[in-house]
Parts: sequence; structure tokens; C-alpha cells
Amino acid sequence: MLSAQQVKTAKPKERQYKLHDGNGLFIIIRPNGSKWWRFRYKLRGKTKEISLGTYPDKGLKAVRLQRDEYRLMLSKGIDPSAARQATKGQEGNENSFEAIATEWHTRLSGQWTPSYAARIWRRLEKDVLPYLGSIAVASLKPMDILGTVRRIEDRGTLETAHRTLSTINQVLRYGVQTGRIESNPARELGSALLPAKTKHHAALVDPKDVGALLRAIDGYNGDIFTQAALKLAPLVFVRPGELRHMLKEEVDLSNKIWEIPAEKMKMRQAHLVPLSRQAIEVLEQVWPLTPADGFVFPSVRSQVRPMSENTINAALRRLGYTKEEMTGHGFRAMARTLLDEQLHFAPHLIEHQLAHAVRDPLGRAYNRTQHLAERTAMMQAWADYLDRLRLS
Repeated sequence: MLSAQQVKTAKPKERQYKLHDGNGLFIIIRPNGSKWWRFRYKLRGKTKEISLGTYPDKGLKAVRLQRDEYRLMLSKGIDPSAARQATKGQEGNENSFEAIATEWHTRLSGQWTPSYAARIWRRLEKDVLPYLGSIAVASLKPMDILGTVRRIEDRGTLETAHRTLSTINQVLRYGVQTGRIESNPARELGSALLPAKTKHHAALVDPKDVGALLRAIDGYNGDIFTQAALKLAPLVFVRPGELRHMLKEEVDLSNKIWEIPAEKMKMRQAHLVPLSRQAIEVLEQVWPLTPADGFVFPSVRSQVRPMSENTINAALRRLGYTKEEMTGHGFRAMARTLLDEQLHFAPHLIEHQLAHAVRDPLGRAYNRTQHLAERTAMMQAWADYLDRLRLS
């Protein structure tokens, strides 16, 4: 018989292996570290197995009681697997796709921005739950899922179909992790959908075009905060939402650093933006115009609200750039391309400064201070390069 300590301390190996408790009960330790309880039994000359869930969700004592219940059923000639299948529809909704999707969304949404969490739930509510919501996840078949996402594909929204399938995948993976199902029926379906055409944010990446854009921005004669935001955007190349929500308290002008808190970041990790001499000059132009605890780029209607999400794009249109030529988000692609192709900075430094998920050689996520000295030098070199383009 196993002890609780043996189960707890069992380590994964290169291949999965079993530890037996007796009377048909055993636990499988898989290479990824997951631990699955199983009960093997024989009825009418046939050997069968049934899952009892995962450890530590179910401890040794609980699965022994469950095994004993099944052994009692066997003594009466009842097949535990058949009995479980027959009662699946009577279990209530706790193992339905909708119940697990709700639990998954509730647990993870605290790590997402509110808008992203709402968008994910709308996607489920509109295109998935009406078709899969009431089905027990253990009964879901790949064709059930494929039929659901193909309804979206048939509407011609291929990117939405792929994103919806990805969300279904995450929900069912959570179902596996919490012991509701043993395998994910959606995991092999990606190639069954037509490939989606990836839409990239419009951006100028030719040095001559960038120089012309910078000169156009210098000539912008609208609101002073809009002009400052336009000037700062290429220098810091953060996401537009991060720029317009910049607070003065996040910026240290003396030490030339902007620290964006985790809750404002897409990846929910705090981010450091080294500020070049040119970026500091732009900020100093608007610094005296707003309260010490206010937004650096406030709304034209109220200083207690940030600049509108449409302001930068509207200003670019006013300068004569169409949405197919340049967007506020395009400053990121501009920086990524030219820092690599023209200034030859290491890709991992560029990606880290873009606040993308970057890992070190050991697979660990870089923290916000990683390579800060090199990134500071890169940001100053980038600002100097933009000055040369402007003057060329």
C-alpha cells in the first residue's frame, strides 16, 4: 500500500510510470509532473480501467473510498464505467463546458485587462456556449468542436475562428488540469481550419519615409498635448494605450526612466522604459501644464481623463497619412524593424523593450530590470538615429 508521503514526493521521470496501492488502485506519474489516479478491474473476463481524477485534487484517502465503492458495485455485477457514463447527464452542470469555461475565466480574468476579459467572454457567449455549453466535457468529441468553429469560419471571419478555437483549447486544457477530462479533444484541430490572414498594424519602415513623418510631426499645429504625444510615440514605441495612460508619478525625469505598472501592461508585468535625452525634452514641454498626480497627456475635455484612444490616429490622418500607411501602433513595428536592420541591436533587447514575452537561455522570463543598461544605450542610440533621419 502507498503512503500519502510517497504520493506527494513521487517525481516525474523521462517516461510515465505507476505506483500501485492495491486492489486495482494505482497512480500514474507523467513526465510533465501530473499525477492521475486509476482503478483497474475485471468484469466478465474483460479488464478495464477508470479514471479517479488527479492528485492533489484527490488525495489517497478519497480515491481509496472511491475504489471501495466501485469494488462493491463489481460484487453486484455492476460495471463502474457504464454506471458513470449513464449518470453523466444527471451530474448537474458542474462538468459542463459552460461551467468549466466560467470557472476558467473567473480564475484567470484577474490577470487580464478588463477589456480583454470582456472580449474573451463575449466570444464564448456568442459563438461557443450556445452549441457546447450544456455538453459534459468528458462527452465532447473533436467534431463537436470543429463544427462550432466552422460556423465562424463560414461567416468569413477566419481570424475569429482561430482565436475562438484557441480559447476552447485553453478551457479544455484547464479541464484536463483539474481532472474533469483526461485529454483535450480540441488539441489537434488547428490545421482543420483555413489559415487566417494575419493583419499587421500599418507602419512606415523605410528610413526616408520615417524622416518625412518626423518632419511632418514637427509641423503639427494642433493641440500641444497631441503634438507632444506624437513626438514621444516613436521615441518610446510603447503600445498606444500605455502612452495615453502615462501618469506623471510613473516618470522619473531626473533618472530618465518611466515605470509602467503591471496592471497597465498587456502581459501584466511591470515594464521599464528608459527615456532618451530627446524624450525628456518632449516631456518637459508639457510637464508644467498638468497636476503632479495627473495624466501627462490628458483629454481635451478633462484633465482627469486620459487622451482619447483615437487622438493619435486622427492626428496622423490630419498630417495626410492614411490608416493603410501609418497608425499609432505602427511606431512599434517601425522601431523593431529599424533597430534590427539599420542599427543592428540584438533581437532579444528589442523584444524586451517592446514588452514582449522574452526568456533567457534557461527558459526563465526576463524581469523588468534585465539588460537595463544595454536597453538605455539602445534607446538613446535610437533617438539619435531618428534625429538624423529627421534632418536628412
